[in-house]
Amino acid sequence: SVPLVTQKMIELSLAKGMSPMSPIGFVYFGSFISKRGDLSSGYRYVKVALSLLDKVGKESAGEVISIATQVKIFVEPIQAALEYHDDGYAASMVAGDVSNALLNTMLKRGCMYVAGVKLQTMREEYDKFERLAKENNQSKSILLVQVQQVQRDVLRLIGSDEEVTIPEEEKLIASNSSVLKSFFFRNAHISFMFRSYDDAKEYVSKFYECR
Repeated sequence: SVPLVTQKMIELSLAKGMSPMSPIGFVYFGSFISKRGDLSSGYRYVKVALSLLDKVGKESAGEVISIATQVKIFVEPIQAALEYHDDGYAASMVAGDVSNALLNTMLKRGCMYVAGVKLQTMREEYDKFERLAKENNQSKSILLVQVQQVQRDVLRLIGSDEEVTIPEEEKLIASNSSVLKSFFFRNAHISFMFRSYDDAKEYVSKFYECR
């Protein structure tokens, strides 16, 4: 339904004129076609979405920037592109949009892992995110659980004996496909890093079995 809805938003925007919600249509459509393999066209759509924010208003800026940046990191240098999430966080907080403020923060922290940021720096950043989530009554949110899954890997790679307990993880794994896929992906990665290749292969298979 997302492709149809976003395509309709774009059609209405082109026919009737741009509205404050038009950037959402362009950015989600760009993200969708990027996932389908047309990264070049997807990148153009997200750039259109970002340029529209200055013309039609920034009510949706936090959400638009969060999605756009996840396309940008596949085109632009990831270390530089990640900084856009700081803009997304700031725009969300100005609009009182805590959910997208946390989303931008979580996405940046998650991508730092593959951008080669020092593990100790990441450990400190994850601690900050956890405090931010709890301060905004998001201690049981999916975003926090997914960040804690990465945090657990970081601590293992550092060699820390500190345990990361995620009370909601088991429940969310059973009910949320996104958390389940993240769980399998993280376990496949950490198993591979510690050369537990049979476990890594099993988790990869389970990851691809998820729908």
